[in-house]
Amino acid sequence: MGKEEINEKLLQKDSSVGKRVWKESKKMWVVAGPAIMSRFSTFGITVVSQSFIGHIGSTDLAAYALVMTLLVKFANGVLLGMASALETLCGQAYGAKKYEMLGIYLQRSWIILFMTSLLLLPIFIFTAPLLKFLGQEKTIAEVAGSISLWSILVVFSFLVSFTCQIEFAVDSGLPWRHQQAANR
Repeated sequence: MGKEEINEKLLQKDSSVGKRVWKESKKMWVVAGPAIMSRFSTFGITVVSQSFIGHIGSTDLAAYALVMTLLVKFANGVLLGMASALETLCGQAYGAKKYEMLGIYLQRSWIILFMTSLLLLPIFIFTAPLLKFLGQEKTIAEVAGSISLWSILVVFSFLVSFTCQIEFAVDSGLPWRHQQAANR
C-alpha cells in the first residue's frame, strides 16, 4: 500500500467524522464490553461481601479488608500481569499467521498460571502467622487467617477468568482483521 493510498483512506471525505467515530466505538465496545462487565461483577462481589461483613463486626471487617486489599489484590496483580503476556504471544502468533498457536498458548498459560497460583498458596495458608509476625493485632490476624483460606478459590478463579478475557479480546479482533485484509 503506497503513501497516497494511506493518505486517501485516512482523509476520507465520503463519511463524517462522527459516523467514523461511532463505527469504531461500536467495534471497541463489542470487544471491551464483556471484559468490563466481568471485571465489574468481580469487583461487585468484593464490595457487596465487604458491606455485609461490616454488619457483623469491626474485627471481621478489618480482617476481610486486609485479606482482600493485601493478599487477593497481590495475587490478582501477579496473575493478571502473567496473563497479559498471553496477549503478546497471541499477537505474535497472529502476525506470523500461526493461528493454531492461539489455542496452544491459552492452554500453556492455564498451566503456568495454575503453577503460579500454587506458589502463592503458602501466603494464604499462613496468613495468620505472617500477620502476627508483622505486628498485626492477634484477633484480626486470626480472623484474617480464616478468611484467607476461603479466598484461595478466588485466586484460582482468576486464572481462568483472565486468560479467557484476554483470549476473547484477541479472538474478537480476528474477523475484523481478516475483513480489513480482504478490503486491501
